[in-house]
Amino acid sequence: MTDALTPAPGRPPEIGERRLSIPDNLSPFQVLGENDQALAALEDAVPDTDVHVRGHQVTLRGTEDALRRSEHLVRSLIDLASRGQAVTVEAVQRAANLYGDDRANGKKLEQVLSRTVLSSRGRTIRPKTMGQKTYIETIESSTITFGIGPAGTGKTYLAVAMAVQKLLSKQINRIILTRPAVEAGERLGFLPGGLNEKIDPYLRPLYDALHDMLDPESIPRLMAAGTIEVAPLAYMRGRTLNDAFIILDEAQNTTPEQMKMFLTRLGFNSTMVVTGDVTQVDLPGAQQSGLKVVEQVLSGIDDISFCRLSSHDVVRHRLVSDIVEAYGRWEIRPGGSRDSRHRPTMGS
Repeated sequence: MTDALTPAPGRPPEIGERRLSIPDNLSPFQVLGENDQALAALEDAVPDTDVHVRGHQVTLRGTEDALRRSEHLVRSLIDLASRGQAVTVEAVQRAANLYGDDRANGKKLEQVLSRTVLSSRGRTIRPKTMGQKTYIETIESSTITFGIGPAGTGKTYLAVAMAVQKLLSKQINRIILTRPAVEAGERLGFLPGGLNEKIDPYLRPLYDALHDMLDPESIPRLMAAGTIEVAPLAYMRGRTLNDAFIILDEAQNTTPEQMKMFLTRLGFNSTMVVTGDVTQVDLPGAQQSGLKVVEQVLSGIDDISFCRLSSHDVVRHRLVSDIVEAYGRWEIRPGGSRDSRHRPTMGS
């Protein structure tokens, strides 16, 4: 692959040109996507760059800053194609986000996607952003990890994938997934059925993640054997959890007392992951969120890590990232409410 920077004829001096060569073992189709969709996404991501393709040569024209950005994206797409991974519009958008992410340190998308968390049921689960890669590496290296960030950043999904991977490799004996049921009082009483039926809607996102990663027919058997347990947070009281991977989801809806209760369930050869979004607190009244307090209490303790995800790490529809950022701007404007108690909860 070669590149050159020369002034483009007839353009002001600040406009330059770079040429990149697609390796002979790849077709332009593999790098630019079906019907040049990736090429169109590249031009959308860097609107100050003109992109022209002739055979295996890609020519970029634009300002120096735009050229650096677009060259980074093209090289990322070539790397992806070289690894046999599909180059899609989504891949271009992720590469663009990675370029703008200070945590990336110049890494290309292929360097993030090269880390596989779990291969199961014909699909591979891997981090898709720099923040997600840091998150799973933190889980691997720490006994207790707090994953804090907005909806759609994969906090819960990746934690469950890490738990399943450790179970399948026999590093642990069981997985315990728990959430606080913030309406486990009188309002929950109006729902039909016994306690399990009433609690089930709160735990459904955890079941959904398990069904993505394990044979659905095996899940009831694993739950009956106690290998997988999905239960409300209140069920954790008085227990010591050994040889387990324990996930507390929606932790922003715990009180400081509940958070302390959960963390002190930790047993030997166990890993804990606590996930939540401090902007989506649904606790009634003026109760303080245990997730908001815990970093002040535990910061600096060895083997406890805090990993913060941001809108750069949202991997749902691109509009989700835009929505997260828009609400963040609205909340700091005059008249924007910082009281999150009455906001609807968005899944993680």
